[in-house]
Amino acid sequence: MLNPVFNTLISVTDLAAHLDDPRWIVFDCRHDLTDTGAGRRAYAQSHIRGARFIHLDTDLSGAKSGRNGRHPLPDAKTFCARLAALGMRNDMQVAAYDASGGAYAARLWWMLRWVGHNSVAVLDGGWNAWTKAAHAVSAELPTAANGDFSGAARAMSVDAAFVEAEIGSTGTRLIDARSPDRFRGENETLDPVGGHIPGATNRFFQNNLGSDGCFKSAAALKQEFLALLGASNPAEVVHQCGSGVTACHNQLAMEVAGLAGSRVFPGSWSEWCSDPRRPVAVGG
Repeated sequence: MLNPVFNTLISVTDLAAHLDDPRWIVFDCRHDLTDTGAGRRAYAQSHIRGARFIHLDTDLSGAKSGRNGRHPLPDAKTFCARLAALGMRNDMQVAAYDASGGAYAARLWWMLRWVGHNSVAVLDGGWNAWTKAAHAVSAELPTAANGDFSGAARAMSVDAAFVEAEIGSTGTRLIDARSPDRFRGENETLDPVGGHIPGATNRFFQNNLGSDGCFKSAAALKQEFLALLGASNPAEVVHQCGSGVTACHNQLAMEVAGLAGSRVFPGSWSEWCSDPRRPVAVGG
């Protein structure tokens, strides 16, 4: 595998400079939780030239059991085989983008790191920044031979049993990436139960972005996360959200800030609340 060149964020300028590099591959991760076909329709209409479309529900998630959350992790080998079928090779630099501030692209970013591929970056500013800069777009579907991508799951996640055992512990810091109202248990429209895991701290993933839709500077993110963590070590942090998607955005922001080593609870709130025996907290 090549040494990582871009492993957190990449600018539209840098991606445009490598768009025709055969050692690079771009994935379009656009999605809408309330209209799951929207991303594919948007891709068919126009996408970054050469980009492959990847779907949150079918490519970045596994089978749902009713107890493992709305977007459970797929089998690692199945995930790698899907990327290989789209033309990805082990020696490639990956760039991922969406039109939601990186919310869905960060899921692919984290999953690639999860299977051992660190040469992956999220396009800073995403589709909006790319089109604003008038870089190359196309409606043409790319063709490519199967790649050789392979990988194996690494210990970068925790399960519900771990989270439950750590409630009240000073050794784990749980950070919830959902909006403040959903964290409080208000306006819950995606999951059957409102509230949050007891002991969790709220850090809305949108707070990682500036008014331009790009990530805040590394210095600003570091200052904000250190203020949130207090005495906690970054390696003690477990990120969660509604279904293990925007949790990855918070982990990406911490990596941008140089605060490495945190983990993700993929099942997140949607898995947690599927078991009525688990405790629920409401309010701030």
